[in-house]
Order: sequence, then C-alpha cells, then structure tokens
Amino acid sequence: MKLSIERDRLLKPLSQVSSVVERRQTLPILGNVYLRFDDRSLVLTGTDLETEVTTQIDNVDGGDGECTVTARKLHDICRALPEDAVIELDATGDRVNIQSGKSHFSLQTLEASNFPRLETEQWDRECVVEQGKLKQLIENTAFSMAQQDVRYYLNGLLLETEAQTLRAVATDGHRLAMSKTHIEGDIGELRQLIVPRKAVLELARYLEDSSSVADLRMNPNHIRVKAGPLVFTSKLIDGRFPDYEKVIPKSLSTHLEVTRGELYDILARAAILTNEKFKGVRLNLSSNRLLVSANNPDQEEANDEMVIDYEEGELEIGFNVGYLMEALRVLGGEKVDLGLQDANSSCTVTAPGDESTLYLVMPMRL
Repeated sequence: MKLSIERDRLLKPLSQVSSVVERRQTLPILGNVYLRFDDRSLVLTGTDLETEVTTQIDNVDGGDGECTVTARKLHDICRALPEDAVIELDATGDRVNIQSGKSHFSLQTLEASNFPRLETEQWDRECVVEQGKLKQLIENTAFSMAQQDVRYYLNGLLLETEAQTLRAVATDGHRLAMSKTHIEGDIGELRQLIVPRKAVLELARYLEDSSSVADLRMNPNHIRVKAGPLVFTSKLIDGRFPDYEKVIPKSLSTHLEVTRGELYDILARAAILTNEKFKGVRLNLSSNRLLVSANNPDQEEANDEMVIDYEEGELEIGFNVGYLMEALRVLGGEKVDLGLQDANSSCTVTAPGDESTLYLVMPMRL
C-alpha cells in the first residue's frame, strides 16, 4: 500500500478513529488503526472490541493495499508535522515507512487480516435525525450516567424510539436526566437500547452541532450511527433499564420559577463550604425568600439567599449541590422551574413551558 496525502486531510479522521483505541490492550492489534486504500479512497478504522469507528477520505493518490499500524504513534507523528506537510506512506511487509520532507519514520505493522471487526449487517430499525439534535440529546443527559456501578445497566444511556420520538434517559440512582426530540417518519412501537458509557461520550464528540443528518440503525445487540463519512458502531448493554417513569412525580405541590443564573451562583458559593464527600446543601423556603446554606465537619458555614415569588408554608429540603448545579448548567435558558413537594420528595428541574427535558434530583438527609 502506498499513498500521498496532505497532513491536514489525514489528521482529523485519524484523531477520530484513534480516540476509541485504548492505550493498554490485551491484544496488541487493538492498539493499531486499520488502513485500507482502494480506488483512491483511504478507509481508517479503530476499535476496542466494544466500539468501532470507521471513516473515509476520498480522492487520495496512491496504490491499493491494507495494513495496521500503532494508532497513537501514527497520530502523534501527523500532529507533530508542519500544517502544510505532505505525508508519503509506504507499507511493505511488516513495516510502514512515513516520509514528509526531511522527516522519516519506520513503524512496525501487524497483519491486517487479523484486525477484528464488529460484524453487524442485519438492522431491524432505522431512523434519521439531525446531528445537532442528537448531540444535544446526549449532552442533556449523559452527565447523569453511573460510573462503574454494580448495576451495570446504569453505566450507560437509555435510548428509546417510539413513533416519531427519540428519547434519552440516564440515571445513577440518585438523579435522573430525560430529554426527547422529534424524528422524521414513524419508527414504530417502543424499542429500548442501553448504549455503554464510553460509546456515548465518544459519539457526542463526533457529532456536529448542525442540521446535517445522522442515520441511526439498531438491532438487539448493536447501534450504528452514520454521520457524513464517519460510521460509529457500538455493542449494547444487555440488561433491563429501570422503569424511570415510576419515579417521576406526576404532580408537585410547589413550583418555583427562578432566575437560573442567580440560583446557580448562590449554589456555587455555598458549595465551597460543603462536606467534600456528601456535597449537601439545605434549601429553606419561606415568604418570598430562598435561603441556601451549607456546612462542613470543620464547623464552617455558608449562607446565601435570593428573592423568589413564594407565599406558601416554610419548607426545608437537602440536596447534593453538584447534582443541582449540573442540571442548571446543562438546561440553559434564563429561567428554570423547580418542582418541590416536601423534604422526602425528589425535586424536578425544567425550563418553563418546555416538556422536552427534565431533571430529577433525590433529596438528602442532612
């Protein structure tokens, strides 16, 4: 295999496929990126056996062939070369020679035929969604996924497809994030998929914040997203996601519409003196006042307050301040609606008049 390509044309696609490759692998070939040159098109693939990323660069000069080479080293070489550099790559036998100007590198290769692939040709459901909408859906919810939880089905993002709706749900057992968006065409009856945490975070990086479309394909074991020349494939988590609708309160006695930025700033100041392990703050509601307070084992205290439109009875409730702040940060907008019931009930965080995104935070005993 021989090819000649501008450094800037190669760097981004190479970065995309290299990001899924783990630095430490049980199989040496999993540290490599697969390169195939055919009919003036260069195809690049990276995988960790759970997730696979493939992309293509067209109109490249060279000779057909294939090889695998260490992803990290090839990427570092390309990144270190000048922006206007032209890279000459020649793969022969068990070596690949890289030449650019007066710079020369010789890297070891592994047999291309041994490179593992996620063989998934059968798809039983397909839909099209704008990349920007899918990216926003992930960003609205992914931060609530669990990390290394023994309940393995929580270490990922639930994607639900039904009729003309695509919904994402994530929870770590202490908070929940739910967001939905409209898709073109009727995709049929309810289908649930749990996408692993790593795949979710990688996919969000690849998607563009634009109206260009992404093609989603699904089967019981895999999901594939095609966005432009990039094809992202991931295995699914085999498990049953909790019935999240049961924990979302149907009605709450108190709804506060407050300025998002002001509430976020007050919480951020109180968070400075929270217990580093539990991050708990108290919210005290009284006539036209919201008082936020925190303390820590060193007997240090923080108190801050804001004026609110509230005329009901006094209410005190504790929350993990980090969970509230993350919801406020992602939700955006000038105003937010806090739904409250009592000290033992969860709090909902939404944008006024917008039912597409909802956050639920469980209370803490302080």
